[in-house]
Amino acid sequence: MLQLVLFYIFAAIAIVSAILLITRHNVVHSAAFLGSTLFAVAGIFLTLHAEFLAGVQVIVYVGGILVLFVFVIMLISVERAEHERQFNRQWVIALITSAILIAELAYGLYEGRDSLNLPVAVPPPAAAAAVVGNSERVGIALYTTYLLPFEIASILLLVAVVGAVVLAKKRTPAEE
Repeated sequence: MLQLVLFYIFAAIAIVSAILLITRHNVVHSAAFLGSTLFAVAGIFLTLHAEFLAGVQVIVYVGGILVLFVFVIMLISVERAEHERQFNRQWVIALITSAILIAELAYGLYEGRDSLNLPVAVPPPAAAAAVVGNSERVGIALYTTYLLPFEIASILLLVAVVGAVVLAKKRTPAEE
């Protein structure tokens, strides 16, 4: 019962933090809410008995990528970005699309309301856990079955960071 309550608390924190992440005008506040969201997801992994994934979530995403975002934010002129227009004129279309997606999500949750209960965690047999552990399974899956998506995700992250640095690059008077 406690596990289920913690799961829903972490899920609520993740959802609220994600909403605040995309609605804040200050990029530093958005980065803080990104960290909060990532910690909440790590908590969800803990409630699902995926300790290795929770550790990787904190080390890689909070420790690595969030620090990288903070460095990129430091390169961007925050004062200039706060005064620039953050939202475009297509907010009506975005609002209608969001309403449709929320209606679909509500319908899906209503139809699948019986599947929202978490299954009871069954501890693995001691012999099977000793042979192949949780982290070993993740490693094997990442470097065999999911190698291409893993590499594509890393390249996309690299391109995003390079793009942010190029956008944030200040022009010198000689270049203008």
